[in-house]
Amino acid sequence: MTVDIDSIQIDQSRKEVLKDEFQKPYFSQIKEFLTQEKNNGKIIFPKGSDIFNAFNQTPFDQVKVVILGQDPYHGVGEAHGLCFSVQQ
Repeated sequence: MTVDIDSIQIDQSRKEVLKDEFQKPYFSQIKEFLTQEKNNGKIIFPKGSDIFNAFNQTPFDQVKVVILGQDPYHGVGEAHGLCFSVQQ
C-alpha cells in the first residue's frame, strides 16, 4: 500500500519536511493497520482529520521548542490530536 501524500491532512510546511517519511514502509503499515482496525469496527482516536492536529497549529519554521507527550484519551469527544488537552 502506498500513501497518497496529497490526501494527508497536514500543514504544507510540515508535509514538505516529512514527505520522505510518508513514503517509508512503516508509514504505509501504520495506515493499513489503522484502516483495517476501523473496518473491523474498532474506534480509532483521534479521528483521522485530527491525527496531525498538533502539526497544524504552527508552521514548521516557527517551532522553537517541542514537548512530547501522550495522554490516554479514549472517550468520544476527548482525543483531538493534542496531548494534555481535551475539547469541551
